[in-house]
Amino acid sequence: MTHKFFTAQQIATEISQFNRQLADSYRTLQSLTDCDTGPTPKDCIYTEDKLRLYKYRSQVADSCQTPLLICYALVNRPYMLDLDEQRSFIARLTASGIPVYLIDWGYPDAADCFLDMDDYINGYLHTCAEQVKRHSGQPRINLLGICQGGCLSLSYTALQPDNIKNLITMVTPVDFHTPGNMLSHLIQKTDVDLMVDTLGNIPGQMLNDAYAALMPMRLSLQKYLNMPGQCATEEQAAGFLRMEKWINDSPDQAGEMFREFVTQFFKSNGLIHNTVRVGDRQVNLKQIQQPILNVYGSYDHLVPPAASKALQGLTASSDYRELEIRSGHIGVFVSQKSRQTLAPAVSQWLTERDH
Repeated sequence: MTHKFFTAQQIATEISQFNRQLADSYRTLQSLTDCDTGPTPKDCIYTEDKLRLYKYRSQVADSCQTPLLICYALVNRPYMLDLDEQRSFIARLTASGIPVYLIDWGYPDAADCFLDMDDYINGYLHTCAEQVKRHSGQPRINLLGICQGGCLSLSYTALQPDNIKNLITMVTPVDFHTPGNMLSHLIQKTDVDLMVDTLGNIPGQMLNDAYAALMPMRLSLQKYLNMPGQCATEEQAAGFLRMEKWINDSPDQAGEMFREFVTQFFKSNGLIHNTVRVGDRQVNLKQIQQPILNVYGSYDHLVPPAASKALQGLTASSDYRELEIRSGHIGVFVSQKSRQTLAPAVSQWLTERDH
């Protein structure tokens, strides 16, 4: 093993270059007027409590008649899928002729602390599916669930299979007890009942801190040390700020929903053991016969590949396909590699099964 040593002059030069980059990036950031997100035009077609259901305006003639409903996780905001014009998964879908609808869960407050899985799945998600069917005039929908939203989508499809034509899960944990699941290891040691009984709703910032603690060097120190080089131009700086805005824009979690989800999915590994219950009904993944596209990130530290790939064989689907994106959890949607592969693959998969 060889070691590389730097001279005092080399160290001084590197520090000087970093200071210049830092000053330049500061001036660039000061020059920005805004860093808006969500550029793809959309219309709100339904509201209920904090929830908003959006239909994105079509850019071209529909290549797929069955509408696609996107069910995002509760713990972050869905504009990650439409961050800016260059990094918009949704814009690429609509440009390929996919009619896209999206659930925005909003920001729960103290009045929502008793909402549970029954309210979210049999209530909100089911109502949104019915609204999409009514708005589109189609008898069934395609459902795309992301991360926690994938767990909700799997549960909903098992409970309401007649409503779903095709199912897509993205960076979705299925086996919560895989060895490399650092987030699950952390949660196993957490007294979720004490948290909810004490706090009511779970603060979004608390969850953000927990995610950052899983990889503190990469997600905190290294990221900000690299920031000056990533903000050399206004476009780069705006992109950096949009990502920072999204990372820190974490809604609080409805207490009872958080309690039930952590207990049934994380602690009891309910999808693997077939023990998940929503209201008075048991979720049986064997009720899912629809085609399934399961997308996962090779370097995902929040949902390791093994946690997602465990879905294979748990359903009764005879048309199951996996799509590997060589990126991390968020990079699946915004990395340069995924921009050219994810949306085209999803569009093609849906169009081929639109019959």
